[in-house]
Amino acid sequence: MLRGTPFHSRTGALCQSQNWRRWAGYVVAGSYELTHDREYYAIRSSAALIDVSPLHKYMIRGPDAVRFLDRVVTRDVSRCALGQVLYTPWCDETGKVIDDGTLARLGEETFRLTAAEPNLRWLHDNAAGLRMTIEDVSDSTAALAIQGPASREILSGVSDAGVDGLRFFRVTSTNVRGIPVTISRTGYTGDLGYEIWVDSERAEALWDALMEAGGPYGITPAGILALDVARIEAGLILIDVDYVPAHRALIESRKSSPFELGLGWTVKLNKGAGNFVGSKALEQEKRRGSEWQFRGLEIDWQSLEKLYGEVGLPPQLPTVAWRTSVPVYANGKQVGYATSGCWSPILKKYIALAHLQSGHAEPGTKLQIEVTVEHHRKRAAATVTETPFFDPERKRA
Repeated sequence: MLRGTPFHSRTGALCQSQNWRRWAGYVVAGSYELTHDREYYAIRSSAALIDVSPLHKYMIRGPDAVRFLDRVVTRDVSRCALGQVLYTPWCDETGKVIDDGTLARLGEETFRLTAAEPNLRWLHDNAAGLRMTIEDVSDSTAALAIQGPASREILSGVSDAGVDGLRFFRVTSTNVRGIPVTISRTGYTGDLGYEIWVDSERAEALWDALMEAGGPYGITPAGILALDVARIEAGLILIDVDYVPAHRALIESRKSSPFELGLGWTVKLNKGAGNFVGSKALEQEKRRGSEWQFRGLEIDWQSLEKLYGEVGLPPQLPTVAWRTSVPVYANGKQVGYATSGCWSPILKKYIALAHLQSGHAEPGTKLQIEVTVEHHRKRAAATVTETPFFDPERKRA
């Protein structure tokens, strides 16, 4: 049965469009207004408030917490400092990605792991014999993302300790108008932003405090449609869209390794803890090279104009980000497929994320992507690019 998040009493009253989306057993706003345009521009020009409570959250505690996490994730957790956050995938024995999320070190022996999908059983299966506990706090912990250029000023005005000195991918404990929270400088928009973690019982009070403080800055509640555009611009992958989780893939070709998803930088094969789940397979893949690469595509506007002009129409692009498999070609032969894409309002470009055969994945390579023009399948010119497409200096500054 679908549920409202701890913020639903506030988001429900504001959702004029009644555009609701399913996320991990919850309903969240797709857009609050009839279109998501203003919500997207809030992310990029002022501040947006996004309910991300449906994320699965696990507290991992105990003397062997570091040893356990080094066993299951690809990052080197032994080198994670107190107050640091790591982005990490985790894999099955064949080195294929099961899920991805963030790992925050909240104490010497205390960590919080977030995930897109339920992972509790898999975590317990890998914890045998270790002195540590795993607690699912998904329901008891609510989460808000405040994203955009004004997010720092808004949070500094309402939090006791302020966030002026909080570095990129760091976390701190503080109070927001008397409400105990932890704030991490993280997000899913590729912009300056923070995620705030709070006991579910205090969720409504936190929402009210941030909306009041953010009013003079134009803070705007934003839904999944605006977030989807922002995360594509940032080149961030989405489970079940840009990759299939390994434990649910029906055939091997649907699985992807971290190297094939552009996440090779997260794989620490020589970490002090020794082997982790999937490490042997990933060592072999690194030696032989990956068959696939995950890249960005920029679709040529003049090529689109020509295709539509042939039928007497201007280019007609989707008004929301798309999440479908779209073939990509080189010299008439399919060499990959795009998994999500959108018109980027800030870059004024039509962009996509794509899996490409390694021989056709070099940035600058000219390819073609399938487009449908008046019920006929055509091919528009596209260029392979590195991601992120949008990477403002303020994100890390």
